[in-house]
Amino acid sequence: MSNRSSKTRRTFLATGLTTALGVAGCASLQRSSSISSGISSASISAEPIAESPNESSNGELLANPNEMPLRQLGRTNIQLPILGLGTAGQTPLARSNQEQAAVEQIERALELGIRYFDTAASYGPSESFLGKVLPAYRADIFLGSKTAARDYDGAWRNLERSLQRLNTDYLDLWQFHHVAIAADLDTIFSQNGAIKALEEAKEQGLVRFSGITGHHEPSAIVAGLQRYSFDHALIPINAADIHHPRPFISGALPTAIAQNVGITAMKVPAYGRLLKPGLLGGMDQALGYTLSQPGVHCAIIAAETIEQLEENVRVARAFQPLSDSALTEIEQKTVTAWQDNNFFRAWT
Repeated sequence: MSNRSSKTRRTFLATGLTTALGVAGCASLQRSSSISSGISSASISAEPIAESPNESSNGELLANPNEMPLRQLGRTNIQLPILGLGTAGQTPLARSNQEQAAVEQIERALELGIRYFDTAASYGPSESFLGKVLPAYRADIFLGSKTAARDYDGAWRNLERSLQRLNTDYLDLWQFHHVAIAADLDTIFSQNGAIKALEEAKEQGLVRFSGITGHHEPSAIVAGLQRYSFDHALIPINAADIHHPRPFISGALPTAIAQNVGITAMKVPAYGRLLKPGLLGGMDQALGYTLSQPGVHCAIIAAETIEQLEENVRVARAFQPLSDSALTEIEQKTVTAWQDNNFFRAWT
């Protein structure tokens, strides 16, 4: 195990930040004023807010109907809109030949009020695309990436590359990606495991919050949360999950709630499969179901087009917690299709 404590932080402050500021300076001249004004009115805050997702910190309803409700991300004390932008799957952000479309989508996301951007070292060119736009707004966004490396050196290599591609000198959230089985955790927490890289990165100010992600078994996520004080977990929560023999809703959320861990939901529409004819009526039901689950603070959804992104934001802006009867009605729609809409559970 090599020791990077003495050089990594200094290296990135000297080179990474200079690069980021240079890109930011150019970007700020090119981006529309509407993006900047929109961000300044909805900056990321570290102050707690009222428990109701539709209320501001002083208890008043959000005055601007164009703003998404905010929720506090567990014990981080960070307030975030309830919808973030995903960058994996069928989105231009994950395709190397779609730079212009990716940049336009990122810019539109900022205009619409998206502040949480989720990426990973393995998500194709997404980090580089985000790094072309976000540095100019770095103080006002919440930026998270992930590493699938389980060892110390591999995790450090991923982090260094992520920081360089994103043109930033720190991540708000760095997570262990796709933790599926106990062996993953055993390696992460071994003598030469990735956990040591995470702890060093936090000490050096390269990472603010730690997290764990997975969509295979809730027991692996629970074991990780019991083994280490992670600030956040990214897990699949959708309207078909409840029918799985080992659902994340009942299998992982109670532990997260007990530990006040920030929870972001993924796989909300199951890559669009839940929106097929005969299942859910639309994203209103898909996102409404997910965000109505106790313990869920935010959801990330990738968009194939800007029109799809705009529709997702429209739904998030109009969100109201669903009643128990409404949740039950949605669950009944997915009884016979739960396997197709949990296909990602087989990924290991």
